[in-house]
This record gives sequence, C-alpha cells and structure tokens, in this order.
Amino acid sequence: MTVTWTDALDAVDWQELSDLYRKAPLAAKEPDRLKTAFSNSMFRRFGYEDGVLVAAGRALADGVDCSYICDVAILPSHQGRGLGREIVAHLVALSRGHAKILLYAVPGKEGFYARHGFRRMTTAMAVFDDPDKATERGYLAPQ
Repeated sequence: MTVTWTDALDAVDWQELSDLYRKAPLAAKEPDRLKTAFSNSMFRRFGYEDGVLVAAGRALADGVDCSYICDVAILPSHQGRGLGREIVAHLVALSRGHAKILLYAVPGKEGFYARHGFRRMTTAMAVFDDPDKATERGYLAPQ
C-alpha cells in the first residue's frame, strides 16, 4: 500500500490521532490537547494509508534558533516500513537553518535518531508534570 503524506491540519481527525499515540504506544494524549499542540507547531507531518492515519509527527520551532521534533508515532502495524524515517527526515529538512534541532527519544530508540545526525546532549534537563513516571519510563535520570 502507498502512504499519502500531508502537512495540512484541516482533515485531521483528532480522536484518530489520539488513538494512534495510544496504540504506538507513546502516551495517552487527549484529542483537544493534540489539536492545540499540532496547531501551534511550525512543522507537522501526517501519513495516511487508504484514508487511515498511520503516522504522525511535528516540530515546534521559532524560525531561527530552535526546532524541537516531537510526537513522532507510527501505527504498530506499520512500524519497520521506514515511515518514522520519512517523518524525521522531513521534519529535519524543514528545520534546517535553525541553530539547533532538538528531540528526546523514547528510551532505547536513540540509535534510530543517531542515524539522522542527532547526538546525545550532556546538559539537557527537563521538568515533567509527573517526574516519578518520567523516571520510571527512562526519560529522567534517577536523583
């Protein structure tokens, strides 16, 4: 099957996108919050196969200094087909010209992003709304 790519928001079914993140599995992301996040992102990418959303990702960017690639998700039935690679390559290409392009990876997936030129940072820090859960999932180093 052929995946059709778009950056347009007008046809997004936000519940379908929420379901994609749950199935991927990345996290429970409410449809209204996803609509806000994607609408406020400078760059985005959606992949559809036969009208079904199978891949998504976005980059929150300011146009000059920093682009943050996030929320890259692929439907499990479509993982391993290069869709994640296509999304990341597209978002990196759109982000060129920014002084830095950042992301944080699902623990264990760092090698995937390294193939796109990403390198580990030594000074990255974060504040999570649930630090215990973030630590348990491997996003934060234990204190």
